[in-house]
Amino acid sequence: MIGFYGYILIFIISCLILSWSGKILVKGLTKVARFLGWKEFVVACLVMALASSAPNLFLGINSALHGIPQFSFGDVVGGNVVDLTLTVALVVLLTGVSIPAKSSLIQTSSIFTVATAILPLILVLDGVLERGDGILLISVFFFYLFWIFSKEDRFKKVYKGKSEGVFKDFKLFLKNLSNVGLALFLLLLSAEGIVRSASFFAHNFNLSLPFIGILIVGLGNALPEAYFAVVSAKKGETWMILGDIMGAVIIPATLVLGIVALIHPIRVDDISYFAVARIFLVISAIFFFFY
Repeated sequence: MIGFYGYILIFIISCLILSWSGKILVKGLTKVARFLGWKEFVVACLVMALASSAPNLFLGINSALHGIPQFSFGDVVGGNVVDLTLTVALVVLLTGVSIPAKSSLIQTSSIFTVATAILPLILVLDGVLERGDGILLISVFFFYLFWIFSKEDRFKKVYKGKSEGVFKDFKLFLKNLSNVGLALFLLLLSAEGIVRSASFFAHNFNLSLPFIGILIVGLGNALPEAYFAVVSAKKGETWMILGDIMGAVIIPATLVLGIVALIHPIRVDDISYFAVARIFLVISAIFFFFY
């Protein structure tokens, strides 16, 4: 039987694998997107954001199937705070690159980002995120997709990253595609380890699952976005940064939490952790919007 130290080891290793596999997925999908010639905004706001949100999704589904969906809720809230503050700050501080946000599409998307980040916290004020709330969140996600795809001018320019000479052979394309598959498998495996170990700590040491999700797992799951944003800034591809960050906030807060709530309603008995997180999330969202 696995003891205390065994679960600590499982938790640490699972968090490291979750972060590492998220980076592998981000890099793999970027190279696949370049090879296929996908449009720039598809790569930035949809492909990269979906890849970065994969850890949240796998963790959320696993936690819902284990009957502890509030763990996923804490993960999403914590990740949103990190994305809107630490990730943006790291890009500017480590690279010295300014992030352009003059287009009306980006400015409107920033308003939508702030609204969707706060929406789940409003819906859970009654103590539960029900299946009806889940349907609403998923509907908001598809509304955002509809609005994005209605802006046809953002899909005219093809992504033109610097050639790395890795797609001269179709075998290399298949290799990157297999890396994506491996990353998805590792995400599933690590999510299972995190959920099981976090559940053990919560039940045996009177720790709150939302607390673990907000402070520990949420920070770890935000690493892929931070990694991609810094690398993009160093390469001068600043147009991808805000698209990725916004998508990485919107997708977990709508699609991920919506799916989790459909599988298992999220009941929050102790709202204190989320009350503190809500204050910081609102503050960070407002600063993100104005700056």
